[in-house]
Amino acid sequence: MTSPELAEEVLDDLSLLRARDPRGLLPAVAGAGAQMRETAALTGETDLRRVTAGGRPRGLVIVGRREGAVAAEVLRSLLGPASPVTVDVVPGPALPVWMGASDIAVIATRTGAGQYAVAPAYEAARRGVAVVGIGAVDAPLHAACANARAPYVPLPANRVRHATLWSLLTPMLLLAAELGLLPTDAADVAPVADALDAVAAECGPARESFVNPAKTLALELLDALPVIVAEGPLAGAAAGRVADQLATLAGLPASTFRLPDQRVAARTVLAGPLAPEGGQDDFFRDRAEDAGRRLRLLTLRDAGAGATEGAHEREPRSAGEAMAEVLRIAAEHNVPVSRLADEDDSERHPRLARLARLARQLAVADFSAVYLALALDHERALGS
Repeated sequence: MTSPELAEEVLDDLSLLRARDPRGLLPAVAGAGAQMRETAALTGETDLRRVTAGGRPRGLVIVGRREGAVAAEVLRSLLGPASPVTVDVVPGPALPVWMGASDIAVIATRTGAGQYAVAPAYEAARRGVAVVGIGAVDAPLHAACANARAPYVPLPANRVRHATLWSLLTPMLLLAAELGLLPTDAADVAPVADALDAVAAECGPARESFVNPAKTLALELLDALPVIVAEGPLAGAAAGRVADQLATLAGLPASTFRLPDQRVAARTVLAGPLAPEGGQDDFFRDRAEDAGRRLRLLTLRDAGAGATEGAHEREPRSAGEAMAEVLRIAAEHNVPVSRLADEDDSERHPRLARLARLARQLAVADFSAVYLALALDHERALGS
């Protein structure tokens, strides 16, 4: 296990970080805001009216895997249960049997290649389903959409795997706005892109570890077994992204719990046999004496999750109350906590502001996963 001292030296050595990052993950993550603006411009050049002119569809099916599926879950959470249109997320290549001419299929993939992208496009065209494609420029999916006279958002070839979330989400937001499913100001991606830019400035490689939230989190996760707890459905959609980034980039397994639904499971894990024994966590302890990885609670919070009735019941019924209980259990059992949001930032926000706030949390988590991978030299070890 790499010591925190050695890892910190690596994270503060720019030349070493570049040498350990052959795919350019750090620049890709840092450019998320620019990526979002560029994709918004590309979407604006695509004639979405070919699928929106007929008004709201019966159902919106998003075909996506990995980052495409995360983007779809974020959109579905933003729309919420009151959405007048059913939103389903499927991995492909098969489409739901019920889809027909009154529905829209969005196929979201970085590469625009493979049966999971191309087969649904041809199947949708055969059934008369309206299609919107998102993928690499001149990819097979691009040709399939052209044959069906369907709009296609061509992503530049420089998009990096594991750092394309905002390119896939942006066209979905703009499509939802044109369909009237989101407020018209949702078509303005500037607040979200600005939030991503702000994190890039705070968490960039030139910022030293002691003033860099992402490097600090990476060091905290170095010998941790993360327990990711998400407050509300929007944060829950993001939790899967954080766990996947930690696993895929740094080889670090993480468990996720969505509140309030999985409150009991989260508190049982935090109070279970893997909880630290003895006193508080000591960052400067001798890691050689550790028996193994230690639980660490990582929180994602959605300021717009809101409370439900029953605030005075013995069992919490809101995501916020459940989070307070989870934090209390963690404190009682000496489980250290890393927060991706400030505790006191809990007032309600408009939907787009909620997304900007969530973007900050996801961006810090993305930077941290990359820093952790580079500290462990995981990228070069995989031969990427």
